[in-house]
Amino acid sequence: MAVKSIAQRWFINSFAVVLGILVAIVTASGVLIHNFYYSAVRQALRARASTVSSMMLRYSSGGVTSNFYSDMRSYIESFPDKDYMELMAVDPYGNVSVTSSGFSYTNKWDRMPDYDEALTSPDGIGYYVGKLSNGQHIMAVTQTVSIINSEYSAMRFVVSLETVDRMILNLLLIIIGIALAVLALVLVSGLLFVRSIIRPVREIGSAARQIAQGDLKSRIVKVSDDELGELCETINFMADELENSERLKNEFISSVSHELRTPLTAIKGWAETLMTIADDPATLQKGMRVITAETERLSDMVEELLDFSRIQNGRLRMVFQKMDILAELGEAVLTYAERARQENIDMIYNEPEMLPFIYGDKNRLRQVFINVIDNAIKYSDPGGSVKIDAFLRGEDIVITVADSGIGIDPEDLPRIKTKFYKANYSRRGSGIGLAVADEIIQMHHGRIDIESTPGVGTTVIISLPVQEPPEEGTEAAKV
Repeated sequence: MAVKSIAQRWFINSFAVVLGILVAIVTASGVLIHNFYYSAVRQALRARASTVSSMMLRYSSGGVTSNFYSDMRSYIESFPDKDYMELMAVDPYGNVSVTSSGFSYTNKWDRMPDYDEALTSPDGIGYYVGKLSNGQHIMAVTQTVSIINSEYSAMRFVVSLETVDRMILNLLLIIIGIALAVLALVLVSGLLFVRSIIRPVREIGSAARQIAQGDLKSRIVKVSDDELGELCETINFMADELENSERLKNEFISSVSHELRTPLTAIKGWAETLMTIADDPATLQKGMRVITAETERLSDMVEELLDFSRIQNGRLRMVFQKMDILAELGEAVLTYAERARQENIDMIYNEPEMLPFIYGDKNRLRQVFINVIDNAIKYSDPGGSVKIDAFLRGEDIVITVADSGIGIDPEDLPRIKTKFYKANYSRRGSGIGLAVADEIIQMHHGRIDIESTPGVGTTVIISLPVQEPPEEGTEAAKV
């Protein structure tokens, strides 16, 4: 299927319409001018015919005498307007008797349709526009004369239309010139406008193809502040985000590869060591403990990746039920209490006496608490502290986890919940745990806020609304 360019569509939809309008205007103007001038000439001829007819009636009021014919012949031959028109006296047989030009009118090819029309017309007037046998363009008006026993039955006025036609042509040429000037202006301005669109669009298309082919550094130079300029900025922003996503993905793969390699190396090393030890129960016990811990670590990491994949594909399912959020939070704190002690980090849990029951997925919420507490310990140095609080604020249950760790830079803080993003690559982790936690909390209609000061610490604030229970046993797929 042929592709029509913007220039072609503009030519068809705009230029062709303007051309058609101008042609219609020129045609209508030509018709109006032609009718105006021809009507004016016709009215002038009819006025002269009425005047001459009235004069003949006055001359014949005393009867048709030889003086009448002498006076009429003298008037016709000395007709005042004979320089502009010709006056003819026509006898009852349709022959021209006298003319103001003095020439006889005997050419049989020069018909007089206006005379024939005047004889049958109710007002006795006939009208004709045409050409003589010599090619001259004329207009003729014939007025019948009602004088008994007169040798003249009608007076015919003939005028050449060559001057009028020339004037009409000149006016029409002026109008055509103006129309052509307007058309040229529309064409030039339209082509410039179309070109101002086509060039950026082609550049946008070229840059988009480069981005699609993997050149994420390709950018478009903004050429205007209109919608095209905004489109250029949008595509450049898209390229920036794709480049960042690509970088984060590569860093994520590198980080996950490192995270997977570390426990696998420990498992492999201890497995090889245990194969050579047969009678050292202490070493065997230690090795099995390490292998078990590293296997659990691998399992958690794989589960985290699977959860992330389920969220991305809209297949993460949760079972909402009435639950005690303090029980899940307390279990998460207990899980990391020993690790915090081993790393010389003071963990403080200010457990309230009671909080309202909520309706949620207890396993997923416990996963969130574990992730947040794990991050707090991970990014804290020995001798630091992690403080955990839970309380009711309005209609929300609020849980805060504050550490005295390295903190997060202000430029990293807005993106800390983005998938694959890690603000600090010196600490272990895949970079998707917080993104998964944020998705889970959003599915519970809550939110995670993060406040941090570099070198002082980070506070994660989890807010969960106290909701009315859904139907019993409801299992909802969340996207």
